[in-house]
Amino acid sequence: MKIKKEYFQYFIEAGQKQVYQPSDIIYMQEDDADLIYLILNGKVKVYVMNSNGKEVTMDILQSGDIFGESAFISPSKRPTTIQAISDVEVIACYPKHLYPYLQQSQDLLINILQSLSQTCDYLTAMIKRSYTYNRYEKVAAFLLDQMDHYHHHEITYSHEEIASLLGLSRVTVTKVLNEFVKEKMILIQYKTIIVKDKNKLYSFLHK
Repeated sequence: MKIKKEYFQYFIEAGQKQVYQPSDIIYMQEDDADLIYLILNGKVKVYVMNSNGKEVTMDILQSGDIFGESAFISPSKRPTTIQAISDVEVIACYPKHLYPYLQQSQDLLINILQSLSQTCDYLTAMIKRSYTYNRYEKVAAFLLDQMDHYHHHEITYSHEEIASLLGLSRVTVTKVLNEFVKEKMILIQYKTIIVKDKNKLYSFLHK
């Protein structure tokens, strides 16, 4: 569930615009959680460092997504690191500056709560994919999750981005996607995957 564009103005009035370039770190795991962010343009990567010092990608967020929700709980630490993948524009808000707008607009409050709830659902689905699915099921589940999250059939992730999210190699992701193309479940264009047959993809996942 994205934050609807009609509510962007509340964030703009409550916060400040920040601009980042590719590879810039917006905040790091274990930093103090003080700001919540709305992405206006661009993509960011959400990741954690495991006990072996390996980077584990949790999610890739884009325009309309919020992150830094731990700022709503004070005091708290950041559970993840956020890094810009592309040129990124965000609005950074202190929760106390956003609260008056939440009181003004019940629809905005509901939209944020829905977004937070969907984030929890996404993380649950990610854990299930990681431990119970084979490579075909992982990719199929990812495509279906993205459709549910963004409410359209076009998924703007590169093969490398999908691989990092699913813990697979880029070559493996490409092979699986090509098989889905042969089965006429998807169509691949430049950095865009178009789901052509959601029901067939869903049936493949649960066969």
